[in-house]
Amino acid sequence: MNKFFFQGTYGAYSHLAALSINPEAEIIPCKTFDECFLRASKDDDSKIIIPESNRITGNIGIEYLIFEYRLNIYSEYFLKIEHNLLGIPGTKISEIKEVYSHAQALSQCSKFIKQNRLIEHVRADTAGSAEMISKNKDKGKSAIASSLSAKTYNLEIIKKNIENEKSNFTRFLIMGKNVYQPKFDKEKKYITSFLFKLKSKPAALYQSLGGFAINGVNLTKLQSYPEKNTFDSYFFLCDLDGHIEDRKVQKSLEELGLHCQDFHVLGVFEADKLREK
Repeated sequence: MNKFFFQGTYGAYSHLAALSINPEAEIIPCKTFDECFLRASKDDDSKIIIPESNRITGNIGIEYLIFEYRLNIYSEYFLKIEHNLLGIPGTKISEIKEVYSHAQALSQCSKFIKQNRLIEHVRADTAGSAEMISKNKDKGKSAIASSLSAKTYNLEIIKKNIENEKSNFTRFLIMGKNVYQPKFDKEKKYITSFLFKLKSKPAALYQSLGGFAINGVNLTKLQSYPEKNTFDSYFFLCDLDGHIEDRKVQKSLEELGLHCQDFHVLGVFEADKLREK
């Protein structure tokens, strides 16, 4: 599968992540996350690359699409986020009055923005902001985006690495329609990702998690999300350390299954090496 769908426009961090994973792939932009999931659900020969969470600002907010489409997760990829102030070539930083970008990028560069007294404008994405600056050709306006965006839209990097935190990483998920799981190798580290909905009974969550403690399985993520059109029924999205073929993981999930109304394995994949750092 050498086709990647991503949300945004060329030059986005998702585009950069896709190139890092497979520079030979056909990389296709989509206007929304919904469109990415929909197109991948209908195309066996494609994958999507989706930002799932950021180390600094938390969840991106695509969990409802994970629940709805239930695409298989093939791998995770941590991309170091290096934000740059982009402007029209020849612009001095003293000439810039306004800055445009995605809300998360603006938040992640808040110290630089305040220091330079820039007026913030929230846009749908970072690369789209860079494209807009390129078209407007106004030296008073700038964008916060990737170095790839600067190259794509013929902008100058006025100031590199303006993010508040230098260890800023975004976790991307590579997903698709076809189910694939790697063979269990005791020498490798894996993540098993799944979602579940509990039966409606008192202390259901507390009882359902007992199997993980008893079997010594580490949960690295447990998040609840309301089911569509309700506030009294919740899905849980969960990651654990281990492969589903590992006996202790199997026993933990069997115990969980006794308490579930709905259970679905989203994927089993090798843990990114960055998790060890």
